[in-house]
Parts: sequence; C-alpha cells; structure tokens
Amino acid sequence: MSKSIQVAIVGGGIGGLAAAVALSYRGIQVAVYEQSSVLREVGAGLFVYPNSLRQLERIGLGEALARVGARVGQGSEYYRMDGSVVGKILTTDSSGWNGMYGMHRADLLKVLEDAMPAGSIHTGHRCIGFSQDEAGASLTFDNGHVARADVVIGADGINSVLQKYVVEPSAPEYAGFRAYRGLISSDRIPEWRREAHQVWMGDGKHFMVFPVRRGEMVNYVGFVPTTSETAESWSAVGDRDELAASFAGWDPRVTGLLAKVETCFWWGLFDRKPLEKWVNGRLALLGDAAHPMLPHLGQGANQAIEDGTALAVLLQGCADGDSVQDALKRYEALRRPRTAMVQAEARKNGLRYDSKYADLGQRDREIANSAMLRKSLYDYDIEKEAIELLRLGPVSA
Repeated sequence: MSKSIQVAIVGGGIGGLAAAVALSYRGIQVAVYEQSSVLREVGAGLFVYPNSLRQLERIGLGEALARVGARVGQGSEYYRMDGSVVGKILTTDSSGWNGMYGMHRADLLKVLEDAMPAGSIHTGHRCIGFSQDEAGASLTFDNGHVARADVVIGADGINSVLQKYVVEPSAPEYAGFRAYRGLISSDRIPEWRREAHQVWMGDGKHFMVFPVRRGEMVNYVGFVPTTSETAESWSAVGDRDELAASFAGWDPRVTGLLAKVETCFWWGLFDRKPLEKWVNGRLALLGDAAHPMLPHLGQGANQAIEDGTALAVLLQGCADGDSVQDALKRYEALRRPRTAMVQAEARKNGLRYDSKYADLGQRDREIANSAMLRKSLYDYDIEKEAIELLRLGPVSA
C-alpha cells in the first residue's frame, strides 16, 4: 500500500483550512501553518453559495454549517437608492436548491478548524522562505522551524509571501472604493426581512445587507468611492458618521439601519489581474494568493473552496514527485480560466451596482437578467470537473 503524500499549507484562513479539510477527507496528510498566534476571523459576513456549499456538504460539514449559518432566500431583492425594486436576487441553483447561507467569517472558520485532525494546525509560524528539490519541498519560518512536504500550497492571501516563488510579484490594484461594514443585532431592527439579501444601488455607491449567525445578526456593507487609497484591512475602525452621511437621502430602510449603527469598520477594495502561473513544481497558489477578486459577486471565499476541492481530488492517489507535479499542472489548467472569469465579472458587477451607466434602465435590465450568470456560477461542480480531468492524459508543460 503506497504511502500518502504530505501537504503543507501556508495560511490558516478560510481558503487554507477548506483545502486542508478536503485533503484530509481524502486521506492525504496535511499540516497547516498560520502566522497568527491563534486562528481568528474578524466580524465580517460572507456568503456560502451553492457552488461551494455542495462541496462542503460532501465532506461532512452540512450539519455544522446549518447550525451557524443563516439561510438566505425569501425577500432578496435589488433596489434603486430610493427603494424602488429593480429585480429579484437569485438564491437557488438551476435545480431550485436553496444552498445559500449568510455566514459570520469566524463561524465558518471554526467549523473548518473543528473538522481538522488534532495537531495538524500550527499557529505562530510566519513563513519566510521556500525551496524545493527532487525529493520534496522545504518551508522555513521566522521561529526557526523548517518543514518538509511533498506539496506546498500558498493560501497566504493577497500579499502572499509564496507568490514570488511562482511568478514575478505585482502589486494589488486599488479599486477606488472603501467598504464600511459591520454587524447589528436583529433584535434592534425587528422590521427587517430575516432571510433577505438586499442591495441598494445609486450615484457611484451601493449598500447591502444580509443575515448571519442563524439570523440573529445582520451584516451590512456600504461601498463608497474614495480619492485616496484605503488600506486592505478587515479591522480598521471606520467613521460611523461618515458612513451615515454617505447614504443620506437614500431609502428610509437604509438610513434607519444606519441611525442604529454605533461602530463600524472599513477596508479598501483590491484585486489583481489574473496571474500567468499558479504553480511552480511542488508549489501551488490558492485563493487570494492566486486570484484576489472584488466582492461584488460574493465569490472570493467560494472560489477558494473550489480551489481546495480541486487540489484534493487531483492529489488523491499521488505517490511521487512526477505525479504530484502533474496533478498541480492539472489544477492550474482547471482553475485559472474559471477564476479569471469570476474576477472579470466581479468588476463588471461593481460598475452595475455603482450605477456607472448613462442609462440606468440598461443597468436595471442587466441586473434583472443577471440570474443567468448566477445560475452558471451556482450550478458549477468543481469535484465533477476535476474527476473528469483525471480521465484525460497528462497535462502538457
């Protein structure tokens, strides 16, 4: 019986842990190295959509996610800034499956952490170097530790340390917007639609809300243009009064919610043009290290989860350096076109949300018809695609 390969993942965020769980589920030995002293995610919400939820359910996480997520469905709509309805927000795939949760990032991270084998997550390890040879790969950390593995996955974010070992580094591109975000207890806004994802669009900015944590909290995000670059930070404290002033005169539902906000945070929006390469020998990039994207389709974490599933399927059964490197080539060939498309569509959707149209009627028609794009995203099954790719011959260099 062949020995399982060993995989080292740099980065203990959602993408890194999702990949680790998927790999472990398929019998592959995994070690995760996180630079922070503890695993943590700040209080921001995200969506888990059907394209990633079906993958997480297949590896046994369905019940845990249902306990902490907020099902999103009824009442989900797009509006103009005055509250007039533009169209419905799709919350199902083509089969009608409502596999969509609003999720607190910390809750999702905890579900993934709890699914990992004991002792497989190593905190306080900041990666400072990578090398590889015919026998394997080595990681060095600032605490002096050196780790050996057959495969290294760089899941260390938009400012990835490992990216430079794959491609010439390029700076992330600032989108010209800062996002104010925060959480508010549902008890403080009892009139709010408990299952609804709602988006208001107008005059160069947009505002959205959706439920998280079993519907006990509402996550809100206001996207506002800036003349100066804002740091890409989830934890920078924002100006609550500036946020409220940015949406003055909008639909009373928006201004009413903002009147109850006491504190908020902000972060700058960045992405990067698609990388030419994701893989170098035994090293592969994943998630924001490979394809940072704007949040206007809500697919960032979902695409990272797809990445991890693809890697797990393609690496299962690998036993030597040649098979590992072929699997990583297949991974890049499979994932780069899809994530490049999602990156581009996220940019386009941001322009729609921010009303960058001479004719808002055209914008409204595109928004109302966006269900076709959403269905194509939600129907995609990365596990099936990866299995199909395994039936093909070796990937050319």
